[in-house]
Amino acid sequence: MSTLFGEVAALYDDIRPGYPGELLDTVRAYHGGTPHAVVDIGAGTGQGTELLLRLGAPVTCVEPDTRMAAVLAAKFPQVQVEAVRFEDWAPPPGGADMLACASAWHWMDPPTRARRAHDALAPGGTLAVFHNRFEYAAPAASHAIDEVYQAVDGPEAVPRRSAGFAYDDIVGSGLFADARAVEWHRYPELTTQGYLRLTETFAPFRQRPERERQTILAGLAAAIDGLGGRITMDIRTVLAIGHRPR
Repeated sequence: MSTLFGEVAALYDDIRPGYPGELLDTVRAYHGGTPHAVVDIGAGTGQGTELLLRLGAPVTCVEPDTRMAAVLAAKFPQVQVEAVRFEDWAPPPGGADMLACASAWHWMDPPTRARRAHDALAPGGTLAVFHNRFEYAAPAASHAIDEVYQAVDGPEAVPRRSAGFAYDDIVGSGLFADARAVEWHRYPELTTQGYLRLTETFAPFRQRPERERQTILAGLAAAIDGLGGRITMDIRTVLAIGHRPR
């Protein structure tokens, strides 16, 4: 993870979408008002940070990739940035009032992440885990994209995490109370070039050899051009929220 996104930090910051304002309203209402302070773990270049700052509380960002952290710090000089893994981070004395994680929960150590989040929170503190899931508004578009990857990987698709994996993780840990799951949908339209740039920030794409990347990009370009040069996304934002019992 330390090099996966850092090598395209500027592109990631430019092309990755943020999160809907309704998510912020839901988190604030669940918490019962403005938190005293917020910790954003796996903050990346700040797509989630931008939203969390609107809570009106001090924000500390934990981001292990120094190149991502540098972009984040330049964008939001008012936040404290700690370039360290969540697993090595020391929570504030007494615990955090709110711990948030935007599109990074799957990068945390699966056997320990829920326990670490629980222990990092103050009693009664809120855990808010959310991510964007990139899908397609039209079945024809979804089919065309799938065909490109199947041409490279064969007919067996790589299993995706369930949309509700973070909620299942939080509930399954038995450590949090009043866990809830909420989701929203947005339908932006991307040009062929816009979609290719977005693809270059996806982890499964970045983990491939360069030759495979180029083959996929060429296939995607042809597929989207065949759909008229534009593709309508279904960006599904999923929030899992719970609190540490008092």
